[in-house]
Order: sequence, then C-alpha cells, then structure tokens
Amino acid sequence: MSRNAGIVTISHRLTGPRFFVAKDMSVLASLYPFIKPLLFKLDAEVAHTLTVKSMILAHKLGLLGSETPRKQTPVNALGLTFPNVLGLAAGMDKSASAVDAWGALGFGFVEVGTLTPRPQPGNPKPRLFRLPEHRALLNRMGFNNPGIHSAVEKLRHRRTKAIVGVNIGKNFDTPNEKAVDDYMHCLKAAYPVADYIAVNISSPNTKGLRDLQNEESIRALLGTLQKEQSELEKQHGRHVPVLVKIAPDLEELHIEALARVFNELGVEGIIATNTTISRAAVTGHPLVEQAGGLSGAPVTQRSTEVIAAFRNLLRSEIPIIGVGGIMNGKDAAEKIQAGAKLVQIYSGIVYAGPALIGDVLGTV
Repeated sequence: MSRNAGIVTISHRLTGPRFFVAKDMSVLASLYPFIKPLLFKLDAEVAHTLTVKSMILAHKLGLLGSETPRKQTPVNALGLTFPNVLGLAAGMDKSASAVDAWGALGFGFVEVGTLTPRPQPGNPKPRLFRLPEHRALLNRMGFNNPGIHSAVEKLRHRRTKAIVGVNIGKNFDTPNEKAVDDYMHCLKAAYPVADYIAVNISSPNTKGLRDLQNEESIRALLGTLQKEQSELEKQHGRHVPVLVKIAPDLEELHIEALARVFNELGVEGIIATNTTISRAAVTGHPLVEQAGGLSGAPVTQRSTEVIAAFRNLLRSEIPIIGVGGIMNGKDAAEKIQAGAKLVQIYSGIVYAGPALIGDVLGTV
C-alpha cells in the first residue's frame, strides 16, 4: 500500500487489477486487504454476518466517509435519479439493516432482501461457500430473512441519499399456485418505503421458484402485480417501479419468450442476472457437487451474454440492471456496453473489498 497526493493505492493478488480509492471515501477500503485474510479464515456465512454488523458500526463511527465517491455521475432511469451507476445487489443486506452504511460507502443504490411475507430461517447450514481459486461464491441460503414488515420498519428510518430497492419473493412453503399472494403481500408492504421493487423469480434455492419464469406463469404474476401497483399508486400518490430479476440459465427460446412478455406487459425494468446452477466453470472443484447458486467470476460472461440478448429484444425504454460476476471496473463497463443502464455487485466486493466501488465508478 502506498499513498500519493491523498490517494490510497491497494493491490492484492486475489483482487485482480490495482484499485484507486479516494482517501476520504472509506477508511475501510484501505484496511480491507489486511482484514480480508482474517475474514477468509472464518466460515463464509459467519464472515458475512460479521461484515454487515461491522459496516453498521463503522458508519456510526464515521469510518465510511461521505456519500461522495471519487466519481459521482447521476443516472436517470426508472423515473428516478440514481446518484451513480453502481448498486449493491440483493443478498448482501437481507434484513435492510445497513442501508445507510452502504450509501456512505459510495453505492448509488442498494437493493435489500430477498424479503418474504413471513420470517423464515432459510436452508440448513452450512449454506454459503467460497471458491477462492475461481473468485466465486456458492450459496443455497434459501431466502433467510426477518420478513417484509421488519425490513419496512427499518427502511422508514433510513437517511441515505442512495436509491433503495426492495427485492421480494415467496415463502418456501407457499405453493407456486399461490405465489402471487406472497408477492402481492410484499408489494403492498414495501410500496410506501421502496424506491423500486424487484420481483425475484430466479433464485435456485427455493424449490420450484424458477418455474415461475415460464411464459404463462410470469405473464399471470406480473399482470396481477401491475394491477395492484396501479391501485397502490393512487393510494400513496407516488409511482414505485416494479422490476423482474431473471436467471442466467435461460435458453435462447426462453429469453425470447420472456422478452415478448416483458414487451407486451410494459415491464419497467429487468435485473440480469441471478446466480447460475451451471458448474461448467468450476469442474473438478471439491465443492462442485454442493447444491446452490454460483456467483462471482464464473458467471461474468454468461450474465453479460444474457444482458446483450435481452437488450436486443426488449423495447428501448425498458432498462436493464446488469449484475453477475463484476469483479473489476472492466467487467462493469462490458455489461454497460452490452446494454445495462445500471450495474450491481456482490461477490466482487467479497474478493476485492470496497476498493471495487472506486474502480467501477472510475471506469464506467
């Protein structure tokens, strides 16, 4: 680590390229190369929980700086003005407990959840694994969360200027034929506090959830939610966009079918993509047989391909939030070149640390 003209330069063999972070952006960014080896000695989920709690404490102590990263170019999308192009993907802050901290770290938007109508513990542990050789994470968390109403109460008191999205799903024991009831419940609860709402139908870790991505099911679900959205807009006097989060494991014909539905219904935006069930990129790894979704570098290329495919098929006014394997600024730039309007990170920040924020914002 070296200091030049107020700039902290950080290099680490697992983070990829060298990152440059404004000195006043985050003390945590400069410390992460020293903290990371300690975190990686802990169980992955324990480290995750500790990280979120530490973020909250660091924010209270003023160690995260201000909400002014080195590059702050607003982005207009979804009828909203995002402070910058970079967001935190759903899954990192499942309970909406640290949104002010994430905003202070430099994110232009933060997506919390996935949240379900009732609290649920998720799948049995262990359920989160690191694959450092591949700069990847494998998880089968199973929508562990405190329930939508707990998160809503936290969000009522947020102070961050960052846009906040609420990612919603169904409880694990709700059959698919009644899934719309769970999504409706969450939509109603989140509407007063969310800047946008993301409908998660693509996690591989809730049994049968991805079946909702078939053409008939998604048309019925989104059509019902859009009707309720219109009623909520009248009730609350504000419009909250509803987006759909999709999987990377879609065949060409399935992408075409979904794009057709999204165009016909006038879906306001999509988030591409969730984790992959493919193991092609990690063949031979000791964890390859573990169930769950793979994220990080192994999904980088496929996610970008899916973004490009949807951008080619969707109406131009439907924005895409690109997520999946953004490990450095170049990956983010490629997703924007493929057609994403905004981008999100999760696994990348585990490996590169908060310096990744500065690298992305300094590149795109």
